[in-house]
Amino acid sequence: MRRVLLALAALGFAHAAQACDNPRQMDGFKTCADVAKAEAEGSLVMYSPDPETNQAALMEAFHAAFPKIKTNYMRLQTGALYAKLMAERQAKTYVADILVLTDMTFTLDFQKRKGWMPYVSPESGAYEARYKSNPEGQYFWGAAIIAGIAYNPTTVKPEEAPKSWADLTNPRWRDVINVKVSTAGSQHQAWYSMRQILGEKFWQDFAKQNPRAFDSYIQQFDRTISGQDQIIENGQYSGVLQFKAKGAPIEFVFPTEGEIATPSVYGAIAEAPHPEAAKLFMDWVMGVAGQTALVKATSLHSVRADVAPPAGGAPITAFKLLTPDDWDAFLKTHNQFVKEWDKIVGMR
Repeated sequence: MRRVLLALAALGFAHAAQACDNPRQMDGFKTCADVAKAEAEGSLVMYSPDPETNQAALMEAFHAAFPKIKTNYMRLQTGALYAKLMAERQAKTYVADILVLTDMTFTLDFQKRKGWMPYVSPESGAYEARYKSNPEGQYFWGAAIIAGIAYNPTTVKPEEAPKSWADLTNPRWRDVINVKVSTAGSQHQAWYSMRQILGEKFWQDFAKQNPRAFDSYIQQFDRTISGQDQIIENGQYSGVLQFKAKGAPIEFVFPTEGEIATPSVYGAIAEAPHPEAAKLFMDWVMGVAGQTALVKATSLHSVRADVAPPAGGAPITAFKLLTPDDWDAFLKTHNQFVKEWDKIVGMR
């Protein structure tokens, strides 16, 4: 009897984690959303830390697929964006339908607050379990933000460029390195991974380089391309692709230790003002059609095996991706990271 009950419980859980019984086939994806209701809602709002040009391109692609749904977006740095969302929810003001986060600290905090809308997309089966929330149906890795080291080849000879994270402590790079601020999830991951691989002394030595911290990767690349800085620690591969496509002098180093892989998390928000549009967007962005549009808009990598890498970019299999094995252990270091990183970059 106990085995029967356990089996029934397992079946019940599996059923709860399934999408609808008869998803509708669309152009490049399947959906369980009521498309007619989504179009009647007529609007979709996304909150994201991505640069505005990236968000605009992605939302335009969704609007092209569903012209009756007007799209809008809000861009703020991840920490500021999450603070704004929390303030709105405390005031019971619901504006956003879709939330994009690039920091697992906020992602999991939002989950604990029951902020994600539970919705299992029929496209969910195309993703490995490590790229989805637990339980499934709250958020997923919309893309992988891959970062290594970037440099300007007009100010740094390729043969003299750092080949590893460890090389960044060379006194030659003092006063010419830029980094991200402590509110960037990818910077926390870089700090965490290199502490494990190179030890605490690495960051102590790196602090002597007087790195400059910036909110956006766009700022990092602008400064490096203009010659104000020479090296980008934790430089986004997507940024290299985007700026090189414009003819800018910028190159990427595949560090010997590996590259940081930060999740760009997408999820629908509980109490979303346009719930059917939110579900439709989630199905679209999880499907091949939406993932292809997202990759094109952002130059990030999809974690779906059947989606091509960004234009001019190496496939995701070419990278040695460094991601925390234990997110809970990673999150417990957040306060320590912020304290140490703010000191390293002179913010306290």
